[in-house]
Amino acid sequence: MTDTTIERPEQTGPAPARLNYVPVQHAVLKNAEIIPMSLRTVHFVLPGGVDDPTTPSGGNAYDRRVCLDLPGFGWQVTKHAVAGDWPRPAAAARTELARALSGLPDGAVVLLDGLVACGVPEIVVPEAERLRMAVLVHLPLGDETGLDPAVAAELDARERAVLRAVPAVVATSDWAVRRLVAHHGLPPERVHVAAPGADIAPLAPGTDGVSRLLCVAAVTPRKGQHRLVEALATVTDLPWSCVCVGSLTQDPEYVAHLRSLIAEHGLQDRLELAGPQSGAALDASYATADLMVLTSYAETYGMAVTEALARGIPVMATDVGGLPEAVGRAPDGGVPGILVPPENSAAIAAELRCWFGEADVRRRLKAAARGRRAALGGWATTAQSLAAVLRRLPTDPRRAA
Repeated sequence: MTDTTIERPEQTGPAPARLNYVPVQHAVLKNAEIIPMSLRTVHFVLPGGVDDPTTPSGGNAYDRRVCLDLPGFGWQVTKHAVAGDWPRPAAAARTELARALSGLPDGAVVLLDGLVACGVPEIVVPEAERLRMAVLVHLPLGDETGLDPAVAAELDARERAVLRAVPAVVATSDWAVRRLVAHHGLPPERVHVAAPGADIAPLAPGTDGVSRLLCVAAVTPRKGQHRLVEALATVTDLPWSCVCVGSLTQDPEYVAHLRSLIAEHGLQDRLELAGPQSGAALDASYATADLMVLTSYAETYGMAVTEALARGIPVMATDVGGLPEAVGRAPDGGVPGILVPPENSAAIAAELRCWFGEADVRRRLKAAARGRRAALGGWATTAQSLAAVLRRLPTDPRRAA
């Protein structure tokens, strides 16, 4: 789901890219405008594993949370979880999705997770002529790392057909809005942003203030943990320890490669692949963290970043996609993280040496992280943005197409 330079909090980095237009941000609903939820229903089409604790993802967490919060803005949610190997499902999953959509009455409001919707235009596009559809894109399908180029091109074309057929597309960052508009040639007024929220958590006490590194991400090629391993292998003289929290089942071949790389560099006693965590176990991992690290190749936002910042933990992340937005700035302008160029393990290693060696840098990063924590947007804002998009869907789908 960029030309970059290393950014430290005391430096002024490259000017952010200017928007050619402003992504649609709807005004706050007044109480008088909220219609009782019994009068409005949205059918939310989700991947079948959305509630599976063994395969956590930012997209699943986002979907679950907005299901809980949308009723507060006048929308009761009817969930339709469709099991399948999305976005390239087998025949049974395709049949189930077609059945779910065809069973909805004409004019029904439907929110579809893009992982389910964007790979099957032959199912979704005809239904867009009678249903009031919005598609929520967590990551453009063709941006997944490691895809065969032919597969990526096919998924990209399928996604384009779906997104051009629906009256509203929702993305999770301003960067993702720009990406979808430019890449798929979408009318800007049809693409909206609903950035993930964050729940403010207790400040993380950390370990010793410097040495405990935490990476929260599924172990897949797109998350690029091998770059972190390669960087850590060059700074073994520093007193670090690292825990990688995330699914180990999504790409077994990559996990095996990563384990081999860890063994090759003799890091088994210092770098742990802990597997997926949630609830109290994940809270405990955050509580002991001194620095969050994320070495992704592509991200539309980066919910793990804001989860860390919500606990006052500084972040080191690759400067890709929506990650700079997630890192953001404290109200006083302080940067709560370090952005490093993608494809550059040496830059990660250099910034780790800076983190360990410069106490003043650590103090500024931690102060900025606490400031950013206080300014993070909540999930109610996310749900409100989605509710506004749903409320403005055209009543006649045929005219909107």
